[in-house]
Amino acid sequence: MDFKLDKCHELQRHLFRSFAENEIKPIAKDMDENEAYDLDLLAKLQKYGFFGIPFPRELGGGGSDNLGYALAMEECSRVDASTGITMSVHTSLCCQAIYHNGTPEQKEKYLRPLIDGTKMGCFGLTEPGAGSDVQGAQTVATKNEDGSWTLNGSKIFTTNSGFADTCTVFAITDRSVPASRGLTCFIVDLKEMKGITISDNIERMGIRAASNCIVTYDNVVVPADRVLGKVGGGFKIAMQSLDSGRIGIAAQSVGIAQGALDEAIKYAKARKQFGKPLVAFQNSQFKLAECQTLIEAARLLTWKAAVAEDNGEPFSVLAAEAKLFASDVAVQVTRYAVQLMGGYGYCREYPVERMYRDAKITEIYEGTSEVMKMVISGSMKLK
Repeated sequence: MDFKLDKCHELQRHLFRSFAENEIKPIAKDMDENEAYDLDLLAKLQKYGFFGIPFPRELGGGGSDNLGYALAMEECSRVDASTGITMSVHTSLCCQAIYHNGTPEQKEKYLRPLIDGTKMGCFGLTEPGAGSDVQGAQTVATKNEDGSWTLNGSKIFTTNSGFADTCTVFAITDRSVPASRGLTCFIVDLKEMKGITISDNIERMGIRAASNCIVTYDNVVVPADRVLGKVGGGFKIAMQSLDSGRIGIAAQSVGIAQGALDEAIKYAKARKQFGKPLVAFQNSQFKLAECQTLIEAARLLTWKAAVAEDNGEPFSVLAAEAKLFASDVAVQVTRYAVQLMGGYGYCREYPVERMYRDAKITEIYEGTSEVMKMVISGSMKLK
């Protein structure tokens, strides 16, 4: 058992941090204020392979693994959570779904452009009336005589949809059975298929730079070869994708927390009260120590889940544990960072205000904390 990163992962971590500090951090505040993702930055992320990290080189990917991807998520989210979720939805949800369930032809045609940086992906599962309860999905797909499908419905909180090309979207194809057997996944081209309408960005408390829209499907004809996996197999694909996604969100949470703690320490060293810097007070030292311990514990849980996925081991529960704990840590640490910095922490001049707002969503998306507890308790043989 070795809790240290190997040289390859350490080098990756260094490169990710350097990119985040030099390319993302200088514009993170402006992106949040403008509530729009910088498309030049998006192009750089695509150019330098941030959207294909855990996928094979033969498909245009980075040839790394899920641990390497988790490191990228942490380092980017350390300075900007909106970048983290942009990467996560593309990689964990859209690409992983096609990678694990696509035919060789689908991988070549749809996955390769996503992971080599040519195109962007998103994931359409959540609906206005169906969040944690996927059984409540109302989007439907009706099979046509020529084998194609006609898609009708609406998906909400579709991250990346404002600039994405490809979407893995889920629809009910059989109402006579539960959604767990009647849901099907389709690969949809948001920019080329007729009948798709994308709303303006949904105004949100946090991750404000990320693209997050309502996508409406009105008699969208989807060719038969765009069914991902089996007809009726969409629920399994969705849950499989969300398991992977939870590792990414756990890593994002660790990054948010570490970024906030770093800012708090920097401030506490410079800010003087009663003739001494804040960091000289034992109360501050002890609380900062508690925060760092929580972050390190969350980081190790996240790495454990990522390595389990890389090793082909069961990781669903580990991912849920990592996300549950890390998201709670992100909220705790960012709240303390604001408190330590007092009135200045509450001002938008300092990034901890943004980090505090960003942290909250990690307890909600890709499975709420309550859902994580359901997953964990369900594995404990409590009944």
